[in-house]
Amino acid sequence: MPDKPAAEFPIDESLVRALITAHAAELPQGAATLVLEKAAEGWDNELWRLGRDLAVRLPRRELAVALVVNEQRVLPGIAERIASTGVLVPAPLLAGAPSAQFPWPWSVVPWMEGVPGLDVPRAHRAEWAETLAAALGALHLPAPADHPVNPVRGRALATRDKVFGERLDGLRRAALVDAATARVLAQIWSRGVTAPAWQDAAVWIHGDLHPGNLVAHDGALRAIIDFGDVTAGDPAYDLAVAWLAFDESGRQRFRTATGTRYDADSWTRAHAWAAAVAVLLLVHSDDAPVYGRLAREAVAEIVGEGDG
Repeated sequence: MPDKPAAEFPIDESLVRALITAHAAELPQGAATLVLEKAAEGWDNELWRLGRDLAVRLPRRELAVALVVNEQRVLPGIAERIASTGVLVPAPLLAGAPSAQFPWPWSVVPWMEGVPGLDVPRAHRAEWAETLAAALGALHLPAPADHPVNPVRGRALATRDKVFGERLDGLRRAALVDAATARVLAQIWSRGVTAPAWQDAAVWIHGDLHPGNLVAHDGALRAIIDFGDVTAGDPAYDLAVAWLAFDESGRQRFRTATGTRYDADSWTRAHAWAAAVAVLLLVHSDDAPVYGRLAREAVAEIVGEGDG
């Protein structure tokens, strides 16, 4: 059965064109008349490509409004810090306000040329390891007290213990994971929950870091996108990408490239978060087979390193 929530406000080409036309003076000259086409539709947002270099990002349901506002508020600073690593971040060029045409905030952002990380074979992603490690080093800096707060991301694993167990039980009953796999995933989760918590200052985290939010170009990591869940807390949530994106070789390169930034307990918690994200994707990928495939691949990586 479909998992993606229905759009709560109809978005079509005429609406997007009207919005950018109304803001033509705030965009590069001639931008409002460029070719416009729908590029992607996620759970929370739609993305419309505008010409070659721009895109319009609009929330498709009210729950996503806060995510757009968070991006508009904090991405300029994050993009500036990460740029030194050669990785791009789509900081809004225009922060559109609610109006009679559209009831929620929306943004015009740079278009990130390349292919989604999901389209790159897992073994080939190892070439991104050092660049991604550098980008996270630039991102994982202490955040101010008024950082966006996320109810799930960057928090202690214990806050998700009940829902993780329920999801894993459901997958086992539905025979989507076998008993042996479920047992190892539960052990990895338990080790993460009981590991010492992050004790340092809350650092900026992406909050949804997986191959679907990485963009590659000519074999290199070009951009990190979709910062709607940006928040601050334990960086272990982002470090779960080691299992979500990489095979064993890429994961080793990634961990080596991070140096001594993260201790062994952080990696234990990251391993558990990877299990949680993989389980979540398995539960909610009925209408997104590419994410179902990502989840199954990630489970194999996570379980294969069950003693890690």
